Amino acid sequence: MSNEPETVTVTSTRVSCDGASDVRGGAALGHPLVWLEIDDRGFTECSYCDKRFVLRGGPADQAAA
Repeated sequence: MSNEPETVTVTSTRVSCDGASDVRGGAALGHPLVWLEIDDRGFTECSYCDKRFVLRGGPADQAAA
């Protein structure tokens, strides 16, 4: 079992996270909805659940390398 935070590749620099996108039952089991902005590093992380959002084709996108 891995304790690493989930990484999601996205196509927009503005993303939302409620910590429950993959949890059966939805947001009631997650955290408050937050909006995050990806900066020039090419990624952002949720301060609640540490989920990392990586901009597709950006500097942090491993698939683009």
